[in-house]
Amino acid sequence: MRNIVEPALESWDDKPVSQETFLEESKKVAKRVAQNLNEEPVIVAHSENTFDGSGIKRLLSNKFELDKLLNVGLENVPKDRNGKISKEYLRVVLDVVAPSVGLPQIGAVEQMDKVVADVLNRIDADDWKMIKEDEFKKLLTEIMESIMLQLEGNPISVSSNSVVHEPLPSSLSLLQAST
Repeated sequence: MRNIVEPALESWDDKPVSQETFLEESKKVAKRVAQNLNEEPVIVAHSENTFDGSGIKRLLSNKFELDKLLNVGLENVPKDRNGKISKEYLRVVLDVVAPSVGLPQIGAVEQMDKVVADVLNRIDADDWKMIKEDEFKKLLTEIMESIMLQLEGNPISVSSNSVVHEPLPSSLSLLQAST
């Protein structure tokens, strides 16, 4: 947007302005931005993703794939000398397996974070209790089942727009020169 918005803002001074002047100048800037977009259009990609639990359901229906994914998720998780794992790592492993079950990474989608936090709070995932690896896997599977059930009942849709291409001033002049 550098070559669309910034030129429209260049005429502003660093002086304080009244609300009325601000509105008038904002209208001028909006008109200049619209004019610049007419002269140099940008391509915007729209994407939409619905988290409905179907990826988790697919994984849970295939025991071999579930076991394989849980093993991958646990590869780098520290264990004590008895092979036990702290429950605090449930969130970490869930974040590792999330892309494989069609979930966003923790922190990427606020509504999903709330669903995950709710499920983890219900099982007291942050109590630092040490549990055996098979118990850890069982608990993680139960967490995914709970997330799946919540998403089946209330799917979460997320949409985003992003500029995927904006013409560069130099490439625009090259295109014009070659026509």
